[in-house]
Amino acid sequence: MVVFHRISRLARSFTALALMTLTTAALAPTAFAQQDTVRGEYGWWQLRCSTPAGAQNEQCVLIQNVVADDRPELGLSVVAFKTADRTAQILRIQVPLGVLLPNGLGLHIDGNDMGRAYFVRCFTDGCYAEVILEDQLLDSLKSGAEATFTVFDTPEEGIGIPVDLGGFTEGFEALP
Repeated sequence: MVVFHRISRLARSFTALALMTLTTAALAPTAFAQQDTVRGEYGWWQLRCSTPAGAQNEQCVLIQNVVADDRPELGLSVVAFKTADRTAQILRIQVPLGVLLPNGLGLHIDGNDMGRAYFVRCFTDGCYAEVILEDQLLDSLKSGAEATFTVFDTPEEGIGIPVDLGGFTEGFEALP
């Protein structure tokens, strides 16, 4: 079981560079988007769309970035999207380089342990964990108030990073 330690309430910040980088990475980590536009805002979530290099169609993601007030190097980006072929829905989380990878990324929604996701790859901008958004997890995200993602500095020290789920349902429903 993951032990959560909140280091501070997180400040929500959206920067154009971080959003462009993550949107591109969420869809095709090695391709660069031609144009990235905000299609809507839902609470702290943004619906962002772009056409990745080589893609025929525009792709959209629902994204929220959070950065710790007292640890600006520790933040994460949470992205929900539908695959281009619309056969799956994915939740992808980007964390900064330097976190302990073997412990994975813990997730609690409104205090309920949802399990862990393991990191699938790292790039120069950070490491990525992802899970298929199956019905139970998607319903929990839609009905929840707060998700807490846990990253690890050491095997014993987990740092809980809260993400506001207000607006997630509306934003996810707006995904094409």
